[in-house]
Amino acid sequence: MKLKPLADRVLVKPAPKEERTSSGLYISSGAQEKPQRGTVVAAGPGKLNEDGERIALDVKVGDEVYYGKFGGNEVKLDGEDFLLLRADDIYAIIED
Repeated sequence: MKLKPLADRVLVKPAPKEERTSSGLYISSGAQEKPQRGTVVAAGPGKLNEDGERIALDVKVGDEVYYGKFGGNEVKLDGEDFLLLRADDIYAIIED
């Protein structure tokens, strides 16, 4: 199944949850935090301004991003979990 985000929405594949601490201790599944990092897999064309002109998004497919902890809606496609976010819920693009 394909999903094409509309307007300023972005589909993100969350990074895997941390299962161990930096010191090597395992974290129970109930204590694992929701990831705030992921990869953009699809992006809408951007929203329209009051003049009807499209405002391009700052992110593109393939970008690794940080997003808000409580932003977006969880979506399941072909058995995989994704987040559907507004572009405003994305705080930063991770660059090497």
